[in-house]
Amino acid sequence: MPRLAVYALVVCLLAVAAAVVSFVEGSVLSGVVWVLMAGLSSNMTWYYVRRARATGPDTPATN
Repeated sequence: MPRLAVYALVVCLLAVAAAVVSFVEGSVLSGVVWVLMAGLSSNMTWYYVRRARATGPDTPATN
């Protein structure tokens, strides 16, 4: 898995955790913002994984 995909996945997991904490504490607006951030970083993860697969295993992807 490419490095940028791993970073985006970590951001996604942290955003989901922050959303859960926000909703538990009763802050709905910030929870929604964290959910949107998780969705964005999830899409970035899939983009980088697919881009790495399209370039092939023997060709390094340029950052």
